[in-house]
Amino acid sequence: MSSVPRLVVAAPSSGSGKTTVATGLMAAFAARGLAVSPHKVGPDYIDPGYHALATGRVGRNLDSYLCGTELIGPLFAHGARGCDLAVVEGVMGLYDGAAGEGELASTAQVAKLLRAPVVLVVDASSQSRSVAALVHGFASWDPEVRVAGVILNKVGSDRHEAMLREALDASGVPVLGALRRAPQVGTPSRHLGLVPVAERRAEAVEAVAALAAQVGAGCDLDALFALARGAGALPGAAWDAAEAVVPSAAARRTAPDGTARPPTPPEASGGVRRVAVAGGPAFTFSYAEHAELLTAAGAEVVVFDPLRDERLPAGTGGLVIGGGFPEVYAPELSANEPLRKAVAELAFAGAPVAAECAGLLYLARELDGQPMCGVVDATARMHERLTLGYRDAVAVSDSVLAAAGTRMRGHEFHRTVVEPGAGPAPAWGVRAPERRVEGFVQSGVHASYLHTHWASEPGVARRFVERCLTS
Repeated sequence: MSSVPRLVVAAPSSGSGKTTVATGLMAAFAARGLAVSPHKVGPDYIDPGYHALATGRVGRNLDSYLCGTELIGPLFAHGARGCDLAVVEGVMGLYDGAAGEGELASTAQVAKLLRAPVVLVVDASSQSRSVAALVHGFASWDPEVRVAGVILNKVGSDRHEAMLREALDASGVPVLGALRRAPQVGTPSRHLGLVPVAERRAEAVEAVAALAAQVGAGCDLDALFALARGAGALPGAAWDAAEAVVPSAAARRTAPDGTARPPTPPEASGGVRRVAVAGGPAFTFSYAEHAELLTAAGAEVVVFDPLRDERLPAGTGGLVIGGGFPEVYAPELSANEPLRKAVAELAFAGAPVAAECAGLLYLARELDGQPMCGVVDATARMHERLTLGYRDAVAVSDSVLAAAGTRMRGHEFHRTVVEPGAGPAPAWGVRAPERRVEGFVQSGVHASYLHTHWASEPGVARRFVERCLTS
């Protein structure tokens, strides 16, 4: 049972200021000495980096499409364990979710699953009395969603604020804050959204401090904390990586050929299984639960930076290369020839390599004309079209991550293309937006555009670690 005070920061639409307000609230409450647990609805990797900077804790995602509704509460409780307050930043508009799936993956659904009050951030820059109709509509649309407060953003003047507050007086939804236009605390964006913290840490620290000051001065923090304390108790146990990664009793007793076998604990595997995980400015996309699952499965997880490290961590027996922006750093990644050769040697030696999106580009022969690792026989380049959306996927080929036929849900988000899009042994078959196969499975390599959340299928981590080379 989790009783951590919590609130969800939502908005009528994207661009209203959710990230500004949520990050500012996290930082302002942390500045008061509270242990604040940061969360983000949806698959986004970038906002959680700013949340982590604001709170000093790992930013975590809550995605009911990728993980299933049954894991939202447990994953939240896992991240919020021992905290004084949890702030959950929503995604898109409050009621927007996966296309064609009703409320699935929406902020509204997550708020209901968490029994959490919603604070609606409204861009008031081009309205006055109409704000009351807008808030009324969002507050009454779904009776199970408790819109319990409004924060007015981009307010032009004292007179403008007074008009907005007067209009909202009769709405029954209290105004808990009003923020003036302040472009100086904005964060820069580019082709896939905000620039990640890892690429601009000094400036990001200053921006988060400015957000804390602005939000702390413009919002009623005491009223917001009281609202969070009114969240209903959340039943059920917190998610635990060690428990999740343990196979079922039947699987532990049965070998692939159907014969009985005793369980083999990780410490009896005959050596250390060291998994190197790509990090640094070029590879910033990672869900915290992945490293936790790898550790629980018996691996020693070591982070390295492909931009700066000329060799893999000593004793690397498996490699995970997640998402990020290799296209921004293609010349630097290419110039690090010793590491590219080390990655290729490890892959060709049969060690397990899991690569998602940016990792796929890095393993290709080249990216925008720059030589990469040459593990996957494909070329990658930037493209003007954005590929974005959730995907239902099924493993086409047996791999280090999944047996053929394993079903998972994933997310694509990129402005690059890889040619060809799939190898002789594809990684996934996907159903949307059209039926196709994609990705590459060869020896120990699994490379794909698809981002997945391993908490939904913990056996992925166990299967990967079991195939790692030992040292």
